Amino acid sequence: MAQRILSLAAEESPERLQEALQSLGEAELGEMVTRQALKGRETAALLRGIFKGSPCSQRSGVLRRLQVYKHCVPLVESGDLHLGKVSEIIGLLMLEARQLPGHALAELANLFVDVIKGGSLSNGKSLELFSTVLTVLASSKESLAYGKGELNGEEFKKQLINTLCSSKWDPQCVIHLANMFRDIPLSGEELQFVVEKILRMFSKLDLQEIPPLVYQLLLLSAKGSKKTVLEGIISFFNQLDKRQKEEQRVPQSADLEVATMPLDQLRHVEGTVILHIVSVINLDQDLGEELIRHLKTEQQKDPGRALCPFSVALLLSVAVKHRLQEQIFDFLKTSITRSCKDLQFLQASKFLQDLFPQQYDVSAVILEVVKNSAFGWDHVTQGLVDLGFSLMESYEPKKPFGGKAADTSYGLSKMPAQQACKLGASILLETFKVHEPIRSEILEQVLNRVLTKAASPVTHFIELLSNIVVSAPLVLQTSSSKVTETFDNLSFLPIDTVQGLLRAVQPLLKVSMSVRDSLILVLQKAIFSRQLDARKAAVAGFLLLLRNFKVLGSLSSSQCSQAIGATQIQADVHACYNSAANEAFCLEILGSLRRCLSQQADVRLMLYEGFYDVLRRNSQLASSIMETLLSQIKQYYLPQPDLLPPLKLEGCIMAQGDQIFLQEPLAHLLCCIQHCLAWYKSTVNLCQGSEDDDEEEEDVGFEQNFEEMLESVTRRMIKSELEDFELDKSADFSLSSGVGVKNNIYAIQVMGICEVLIEYNFNIGNFSKNKFEDVLGLFTCYNKLSEILKEKAGKNKSALGNKTARSFLSMGFVSTLLTALFRDNAQSHEESLAVLRSSTEFLRYAVSVALQKVQQLEETGQTDGPDGQNLEKMFQNLCKITQVLLWRYTSIPTVVEESGKKKGKSISLLCLEGLLRIFNTVQILYTARIPQFLQALDITDGDAEETDINVTEKAAFQIRQFQRSLVNQLSSAEDDFNAKETQSLITVLSTLSKLLDPASQQFLQFLTWTVKVCKENALEDISCCKGLLSLLFSVHVLYKSPVSLLRELAQDIHACLGDIDQDVEVESRCHFAIVNAKTAAPTVCLLVLGQVDKVLEEVDWLIKKLTSLGSNTSEDPSQPSNQTQALEKGVILQLGTLLTVYHELVQTALPAGSCVDTLLRSLSKTYTILTSLIKHYIQACRSTSNTIPGRLEKLVKLSGSHLTPQCYSFITYVQNIHSESLSFMEEKKKKKKEDEAAAVSTVMAKVLRETKPIPNLIFAIEQYEKFLIHLSKKSKVNLMQYMKLSTSRDFRINASVLDSALQEHNTEDAENEPHNDQSSAAEHTDENQEPKKKRRRKK
Repeated sequence: MAQRILSLAAEESPERLQEALQSLGEAELGEMVTRQALKGRETAALLRGIFKGSPCSQRSGVLRRLQVYKHCVPLVESGDLHLGKVSEIIGLLMLEARQLPGHALAELANLFVDVIKGGSLSNGKSLELFSTVLTVLASSKESLAYGKGELNGEEFKKQLINTLCSSKWDPQCVIHLANMFRDIPLSGEELQFVVEKILRMFSKLDLQEIPPLVYQLLLLSAKGSKKTVLEGIISFFNQLDKRQKEEQRVPQSADLEVATMPLDQLRHVEGTVILHIVSVINLDQDLGEELIRHLKTEQQKDPGRALCPFSVALLLSVAVKHRLQEQIFDFLKTSITRSCKDLQFLQASKFLQDLFPQQYDVSAVILEVVKNSAFGWDHVTQGLVDLGFSLMESYEPKKPFGGKAADTSYGLSKMPAQQACKLGASILLETFKVHEPIRSEILEQVLNRVLTKAASPVTHFIELLSNIVVSAPLVLQTSSSKVTETFDNLSFLPIDTVQGLLRAVQPLLKVSMSVRDSLILVLQKAIFSRQLDARKAAVAGFLLLLRNFKVLGSLSSSQCSQAIGATQIQADVHACYNSAANEAFCLEILGSLRRCLSQQADVRLMLYEGFYDVLRRNSQLASSIMETLLSQIKQYYLPQPDLLPPLKLEGCIMAQGDQIFLQEPLAHLLCCIQHCLAWYKSTVNLCQGSEDDDEEEEDVGFEQNFEEMLESVTRRMIKSELEDFELDKSADFSLSSGVGVKNNIYAIQVMGICEVLIEYNFNIGNFSKNKFEDVLGLFTCYNKLSEILKEKAGKNKSALGNKTARSFLSMGFVSTLLTALFRDNAQSHEESLAVLRSSTEFLRYAVSVALQKVQQLEETGQTDGPDGQNLEKMFQNLCKITQVLLWRYTSIPTVVEESGKKKGKSISLLCLEGLLRIFNTVQILYTARIPQFLQALDITDGDAEETDINVTEKAAFQIRQFQRSLVNQLSSAEDDFNAKETQSLITVLSTLSKLLDPASQQFLQFLTWTVKVCKENALEDISCCKGLLSLLFSVHVLYKSPVSLLRELAQDIHACLGDIDQDVEVESRCHFAIVNAKTAAPTVCLLVLGQVDKVLEEVDWLIKKLTSLGSNTSEDPSQPSNQTQALEKGVILQLGTLLTVYHELVQTALPAGSCVDTLLRSLSKTYTILTSLIKHYIQACRSTSNTIPGRLEKLVKLSGSHLTPQCYSFITYVQNIHSESLSFMEEKKKKKKEDEAAAVSTVMAKVLRETKPIPNLIFAIEQYEKFLIHLSKKSKVNLMQYMKLSTSRDFRINASVLDSALQEHNTEDAENEPHNDQSSAAEHTDENQEPKKKRRRKK
């Protein structure tokens, strides 16, 4: 039959063909087509023949065509046909579909909808036909039956799509359907339907099927609905990530239900999806801009949804395209700083923490992206690297923070900008660890920045470099050429940068000979450079090499001083070089360094400070170093036993023209000798048995030499008078003359020498009485000089305005000395220690040196002297010193001590200052070690396990000791009250209170105690009052909002200062005794207003959050969410209580000046915030039909009754006190015209300055009332009924004042023109002085 139809179709006339087709039944026709298709012969020709014999003009022809279509669709989807055949059939059917009339197309479309609902699509090829059918149908003009009514083609298509999107889809055909919709012209509404349906299908699909579907969706988004597509994709993967995290956190869930997906599979799918999105954005820039726009708006509402790991990774991948890079990085940077600020804001206030229990941290999200990128996300890495550097450069430290160790690791991460910089470094370090291919690029960029940013601080880059090297030391070998290139520029870099850089790349020197050699060449050149900095860099480099290239036989250095050295690569040096080579190499370097001993003092100083470390790390170099030091000191040592003084001081200075410089830092040289000798004796003597005799004799030679020399110098220094050094009370110490400069240099050298000898004699003395008497003798010499310098500095401030010279005692010795002086109870030591203890001056000196050392540690992160950079050793010394100072302060009260001598600060007070500094330093430098620190202070349970240290309990124990001291101070008689000590105690308490957990019972007890102290003590000292109230606020804020506390304080201020209306008597409600006549204004008043401002900031922040939440489209916009309601309630309650605080303050007779000024500004701010709250409700009324809450109405009523009228009265009061001060000045001026002119202009300028905030306040009030009127109209609630009509302030004439002024003016100044009288009257109001000035000019 098929053959017959084919042959008939070839004829010209279609009549016979039509007859043949009519004779076929529906089943036969279908069977024939199927058979022909399966044979694969001439199927298309057969179908063409059938269509030719079934013209659309005849009803039967249309029906037959429909039968063919209905039969072909399942046939194509059956999967029995070859794909080429399928395409051929579908192509033909698509062509012929355009011939079909509308009703047939409608029937065909319904058939397709049933097929899709039935889920019988296998390869989705037939959907190409469906898209054509729908397209043709849409353009059909005829009316089509649909249900009971009729629709045109466009509407029919819309209904079909609606039905299709609301029916169930087989997950297998989703991709085909998505592809099909691309070919159909869709209206915006239809597209939205389709996109939402496809997004809903995501969760039903297998993970592997999602990337191709996402790709189809993105292509579909070219028609529109870009935002919906992006939002759907991001939120879907965000949910998957969250679920994955939950499963990792709760592993047992795997037993309850099948684990959703393996992690690596999820990450690979995410990576593919991101690639798809990026490739589509490359073709369609609008999609990229829509992505940024969407995330920006989303971030305002809910940053957790906007910036999840998936969306951040997506942004960073897109950022590689330069057109969008700047926008994306700006967005990410502002998001990071905003997130840091918000976290900081939340941590500082319990009130906000209760409203926002979940805190979102974008830093953690970005670091998670780095972790995820390990799963082959190469397209994200470049974005991560660029973001890391961008953050580090945008938020780098602005100025140097002191010495070498001033790196970003301590005390810096408090501010949002610094946290952002730290995050940048973490991103780069983690990316470096995860992605090998990009390592050399990161390294190169870091080194480039260290070189090019030499002028600004590069500590953050050096720290990053150091961490990079620690994580992968051998990576540097591949980039060694870059490192050697950096070395070439060493001599142009600041010394701190050089030291940091060399420390960071030090492991490379051990594994790469070429790098080491190139470094040595550079350093050798630098030693002969003209630039002082270059020579210092050379010394620093050589010392580093000496420390790190051990000569065989050197003792292992377990107490490694370099914090970096211990953690870095433990390469066995001897694998690379034999010991002989190392020894020759080290001796060659020492030879170069000896040349430096004839250079400037700065260069010598570096050597003397570095030799001790070299010796300890490389003990085989001991004899060479000691010989060098011996030959150096011999140049200045006078061996004759009776010659005074024992050292040639004149050799240490050099004159150049009329200027005098220090050439040899003799005290530092002696200090170096003393430390090296002490180390040498304690360590090398242990191993001497194994050494050769000759060597031993040689070593003993210099050891004996040094001991005799130090002994002789000690003896002669004690005998020496100040005159022997040409220094006495009559000597000139002014820095303006050459002699003065020379005397200052001598004095500092002599004092340093005394200190070095004190340490030496104490250490070798072994508690012998004679040695301790020597120590005291040396101290006497030191003290005489110190007193003279202080006295001279006191007389002539400019001469020696700086602090006392830095002490030469080492931190370790200070802790030993303090322990011996105050805590050594051994019977055998008692007699010798009594010698030192008898001198109060010496005790005070020991404590003040400890104070100086702690201060240096706090400011620069290190101290002078051996182990000064070893943070672990410093920590142990700090613990020891703290124990002693704490015991000394708590066991001997200041009152007892001060009853004796009154000269200088008492030792107890010095101890307290030291404790304050130590508590600060520990919180900055040793945050992680605070538990061990508190454990060390608690002598009662020294054996407790380190694991179970409760910081809050230990801190509370220490706090109780200081509370007792403070209570004693406050309850002492007026004569015994020490304001300085009280202030320090309050600061110590506030420092320690930071260690308490705000949720603990101890914290609540401390808060209650602080409130009690403020209530019961009428402190009149301004600074103590300030400290105590600041402490109260800082603690209270972490427990709950301080508004009720502020109200009580405001009532006290009002009662204390009286009312602006003198006839009103304020009832005395004294809550806080600390508010009294002396402290109420300005101290307490300004503190209260400062705290009020902080609360206002919180409220303002909350209103912004409210507004962004309000714009969030929820499922039911008519119902505000619970969170919104909680926020609104919080804001209104806070503002309500603040209004009562202002109600008290604006009725208080505050003195003119800072209080009035601050209050006026604060009021303006309050009205501005009230206005923004009203605007929020106007917006809410627009978007929903909600009525305004009753709470808001009460707030508006309160502002109308308790604030606005009082504000106007207060403004009048302010203007009156100013006009009084002006008229007073006028009267004065009449008496003394010339002399007082300047005073008058000063007062006038002051008045103008202080009345400046008034117009701003009035404007703020009027703006508030304007928006209230708007809200009243929108909400149909008359809020203006609570507002009284405000005073018209444009123009005021006070008739009585005018009359009296006119009369007075006429009697006084008869010759003046009459029209000037007005200006004379104006002078008595505070408004304007201008007319007065004009009149003066006319004269």
